[in-house]
Amino acid sequence: MSALTPDGDLRRTHRLLGGAGIVARFGVVTAMTFLGLLAITFFIGRVVPIDPVVAVVGDRASQEVYDATFLEMGLDRPLIQQFAIYVRDVVTGDFGMSLSTGRPVMEDLIRYFPATFEMATFGILIGVVLGVPMGVVAAAHAGSWLDQIIRVLGLLGYAVPAFWMGLVALAVFYAGLGWSAGPGRLDIFYDGLVPTVTGILTVDAILAGDWVILRNALSHLVLPSAILGFFSLAYIARMTRSFMLEQLQQEFVTTARVKGASERAVIWKHAFYPIRVQLITVIGLSYAVLLEGSVMVEIVFSWPGIGNYLTTALLTADMNAVLGATILIGAVFIVINRTSDVLYHIFDPRSH
Repeated sequence: MSALTPDGDLRRTHRLLGGAGIVARFGVVTAMTFLGLLAITFFIGRVVPIDPVVAVVGDRASQEVYDATFLEMGLDRPLIQQFAIYVRDVVTGDFGMSLSTGRPVMEDLIRYFPATFEMATFGILIGVVLGVPMGVVAAAHAGSWLDQIIRVLGLLGYAVPAFWMGLVALAVFYAGLGWSAGPGRLDIFYDGLVPTVTGILTVDAILAGDWVILRNALSHLVLPSAILGFFSLAYIARMTRSFMLEQLQQEFVTTARVKGASERAVIWKHAFYPIRVQLITVIGLSYAVLLEGSVMVEIVFSWPGIGNYLTTALLTADMNAVLGATILIGAVFIVINRTSDVLYHIFDPRSH
């Protein structure tokens, strides 16, 4: 076994310290950003014209009950102490009770978020699998009819409202052609037959080995996730095309062509390889947007996700549920954004 040289030890130590620094920065920046999110939601909870005590005890409670709850909630204390209590409660998972469901908000979030996660994950997979090749093809054939078609599809992804597309998809593929299942996550006679392990219905069906329910769940999932995938596809394809056009104009691509490299190798090896780092950020942001912006799709498809839950909470002035869902969505966005930054650093050769 060969002994490590001093230079080898130094490089290894440098890599370890660099990795530890990335992890430390990730933790500090994430914590500070999350603290800022809590400060914003705390401020919103104090300025909205809704009495937090009445939201808990109801408008028919006696003055004694109102006063006792007021003190119990710490609303008689200075704002800085109230914020400290608020942060403590959030960190420990205490978002209070939901007026809409009568359950703890944390329990509701655990119940509803997996449905949104499932739909958004399938949507981003569709967006990546189709959007990246479409962007590459559009750039490789810039100005052609194929490029124009892909660009028009991208514009439609920005211009067409999600609720309208959802209604049309239901009318055509469910009511008209019968190619897919209707609203909801599962046909009602299958509901409750699969034990809830992860809350992600397709995964739970696989874990239970119930392929009938898996097929049924996928038939319900395909339309809403395809619509979300279309919107993410539009963004990913447009950004991929833009990155590829810039790379195809670089000198190293021209050099590869002069040396006799095939057009396929020029496009996918020489031009596409450098943009993979930029695409990490694009895909991460697109995924975060799907997780937080699927409200209209969930409403149209009666999808029991966090967007539907948040909409119901807003309509019923359920501030505990509104703030809890807002914090969860903001936390997910922060984590995905920071993870994308870390992956960008890891895969970007210029950062080493």
